[in-house]
Amino acid sequence: MIIYKTDEEVDLMHISAMLVSDTIAELAHEIRPGITTLSLDKLANEFIRDNGAIPSFLNYEGYPFHICTSINDVIAHGRPSERVLREGDILSIDTGVIKNEFHGNHAYTFIIGETSQEILTLVRTVKDSLTLGIKEAITGQNLGEISSAIQHYNERRGYGISRELGGHAIGRSMDELPPMPNFGRRVDGIEMRSNLVLAIEPMVNLGTAAIIEDEDGSFRTADGMVAVHFSHNVCTKPVAALVLSDYHGIEEAEKYNPHLNTSYDE
Repeated sequence: MIIYKTDEEVDLMHISAMLVSDTIAELAHEIRPGITTLSLDKLANEFIRDNGAIPSFLNYEGYPFHICTSINDVIAHGRPSERVLREGDILSIDTGVIKNEFHGNHAYTFIIGETSQEILTLVRTVKDSLTLGIKEAITGQNLGEISSAIQHYNERRGYGISRELGGHAIGRSMDELPPMPNFGRRVDGIEMRSNLVLAIEPMVNLGTAAIIEDEDGSFRTADGMVAVHFSHNVCTKPVAALVLSDYHGIEEAEKYNPHLNTSYDE
């Protein structure tokens, strides 16, 4: 069943989504070569609980961590570990919170130090495709308008989009109907009514769309090439989508962290 939210519930979801944004911004201050992803996980847990919320990911379908840390060729569900971050790593952080009984959940990709122009262009493209998808989250349009916008913007540039991974609606449960794929025709999917809250999540590979699922539940690119993941929580509205999450704090932290490369955004 698809659950549309009341205006009051959307306001509560905005609080949850903003706490996710603030959590990722907090982590962005600490990302650097030599730090472990497990230490970032610990910091996220402390920050979320200090702000009166519960980490959504912990124990979700048995997951034992508070964030996902997907490095380089890992597309999604990467597990924090004692693996230290290194110069040139591409790190996607995905996390979620429960506050006021509602979930927030989104992701952001960071570049640690120097990397190739090829990867800089990929990161810029995926981030831009999220913006294009959000512009289609309008009352009366088909869900496929969002999917199609993301797919064509990335595939025209030769990137791969897996058919197995994507976004979802969100609310009192983290994963609600309908699923939000990153590919499809404009005529596909439901006709969206107002106040459908979605996690729109382009996950895009530099190379092939084919993926491999590891034993720990993480997904990586089949060709070992880099993957990038951005997402926002978005509420459908009649004229323009309402974005409940906010990258500004993350981007500010990223800008002032000397270990993070933001040249793709210039």
